[in-house]
Amino acid sequence: MKLQINKGDFLRSWQIAERNTSPKSTINSLSGVLVRASAADENITLEATDLKTSVKCIPSGVTVEREGEAVLPVRLVGELFKMAPTGVFTVSVEDGKGVMSSGRNQYKFTTYPTREFPVLPASNTATFFCSCAAADLLTAVSEGTVASTVGEDFPKYLGTTFFRLVNGVLKVVSTDGRRLSLSEFHPSQAGDDSDFLLPLAGVRELQRLLTGVDSGQQVVVLAERTLAFFQAGSVELSIRRVDAAFPDYESILSDRVTNTMEIDKASLVGALERIDVIVRNSIRTAILTLSPGGDLTIRGTAQEIGTAREILDATIDGESMTAAFNTGYLIDGLKAIEGDRVLMNFDGPSGQMSMYRPGDRDFFYMLMPVKVSDRDLQEEEED
Repeated sequence: MKLQINKGDFLRSWQIAERNTSPKSTINSLSGVLVRASAADENITLEATDLKTSVKCIPSGVTVEREGEAVLPVRLVGELFKMAPTGVFTVSVEDGKGVMSSGRNQYKFTTYPTREFPVLPASNTATFFCSCAAADLLTAVSEGTVASTVGEDFPKYLGTTFFRLVNGVLKVVSTDGRRLSLSEFHPSQAGDDSDFLLPLAGVRELQRLLTGVDSGQQVVVLAERTLAFFQAGSVELSIRRVDAAFPDYESILSDRVTNTMEIDKASLVGALERIDVIVRNSIRTAILTLSPGGDLTIRGTAQEIGTAREILDATIDGESMTAAFNTGYLIDGLKAIEGDRVLMNFDGPSGQMSMYRPGDRDFFYMLMPVKVSDRDLQEEEED
C-alpha cells in the first residue's frame, strides 16, 4: 500500500476514526485504524472500533499510488500525521513495515496484523428510522442528554439516551431518576414508529461527529436489533444498543401547576452559581421562595462555611411557595435552554418543577425538589 496524503484534508477524517479506537485494549488492532486503499475506487476507507461504537469514513485529500490495507497504530502514526513538517507526505506499508516520508524526513514504524481487526457491522440490512438535518439532530441530542448520568450501571437505562420516533416526531430523552430532559422535532423523513436505547458514551461521539459536519447535511438514521447507524456524508457511525427498557416517563409527568415563574435566564444562572460557591462542598442545595407579584429569593447555607442570599425580579403567578433544589441540576437545565428567558412551572414545594423556553415546548427539563428540614424552610420564611 502506498498513499500520498494532503495533511489538512486528511486529518479531519483521521481524527474521527482515532476517537473510536480503544487505546487500553489488550487487542492491539483495536488501538489502531484500519486503512483500506483501493486503486479502482481511487480512495481509501478508514475503520475504527472499540467494540461498542464503530466508524467508517472516506477521507478526502488522499491519492492511492498502490492499493492494500494496514492497521496503523494511533499512538505513534497518529502523532506523526499531526506533526508532519510538510503539508503533503507519503505513507507506504509492506509486510507489516511502514514508512512515512515528509519532505526529506523519513519515519519507520510497525503496523498491526489486519487479520486481528474485527469485521465492522454493516448497515445494508438495517431498517430506515429517519433522516434529518445535522443541526436539528445535534440540538435534540444536546438537549435530550442533559439529565443523563455517566457511570451508573443499574438500572441499565441510567447513563443512556432514549430515541423514540412516534407519529413522525423524534424524541430524545434521558433521566437519572432525579430529573428528566426531553427534546423533540420533526425529521425530514420518518419511518415507522419505533425506538432504541443507546449508551451515553456513544451518543457523545455522535455529538462530536455532528458538530464537525455542515449544519444542513442530511443524516440518515438506521436501526437493527442490536445496533443503530448514523450516516452523515462519507461517515457512518454505528453504536451498540443497550438491551434494557426505558421507563414509561410520560406516566410519571404531572400536569398539575400551582406556580409559574418567567425570569431572565442569565440573571438566574448567575445567582445560582454564586450560591453554589457557598454550598457546592456541602449539601449543594438552594432554597427558592416565590412571592406572587413580587420577587424570587434564593438562599444557600453551608454549616461552618457561610450563607448567601440573592433577590431577583421575576414574573410570578400562583401561591406563595418555598422549595429546595440541587444547584448543579438547576444550572444544567437552565444552560441547556436557548434564549434570554425561561419559564418554570412548579407543582407545589414537593412536586415536579419543569423548565421550558417561553412559547415553545420542543425542549422540556423536569427536576424533583430536594427534601430539607422544616426548620430550614421556616428560617427562610422568617428571614
